[in-house]
Amino acid sequence: LLERAPVRIDMQMMQAEIAGKTILITGAGGSIGSELARQIILFKPACLILVDNAETPLYHIDLELRRHSCGTKVIPCIGDVRLIKGLERIFRQYQPDAVYHAAAYKHVPMMEANPLDAVHTNIMGTFNLASIACKHHVEKFIMISTDKAVRPTSIMGTSKRVAEMVVQTMCGNGTRFAVVR
Repeated sequence: LLERAPVRIDMQMMQAEIAGKTILITGAGGSIGSELARQIILFKPACLILVDNAETPLYHIDLELRRHSCGTKVIPCIGDVRLIKGLERIFRQYQPDAVYHAAAYKHVPMMEANPLDAVHTNIMGTFNLASIACKHHVEKFIMISTDKAVRPTSIMGTSKRVAEMVVQTMCGNGTRFAVVR
């Protein structure tokens, strides 16, 4: 269907990269962030920091993961990638080893109606988070993007493509940056 070879995930490598580490997930209450959290917790990180600006979805994923935490400390944090002070507080307090950045506005019609919000969250929020991750010597920063960033025809796709470019230009302090579509 995709006209490409299936991606094979090296589970041993994933285990080595996650086990015993502190992992931070933005957008943890959303569909993508919460699924990342469900999968990452299986690799037994020492601490899983769940960041979202929406209280109710964050509360629900926190409750779900605590039931299946298998020794992983689960920490829900109300936070917004648009607000640097809050991000700084979270990074100072928990010192994550890796960041999985899933926080974004993803619905095309909503972003067409609210283009400034797409720019503030998807582009500036990504810049804020990546800059703070670099400043705090995070080992790895992975941005979750979208297929709509390939040849963008909408505000949402364009804002995610620019966010990818922001991440691709970041470097320093040993932080490895990657983008996944």
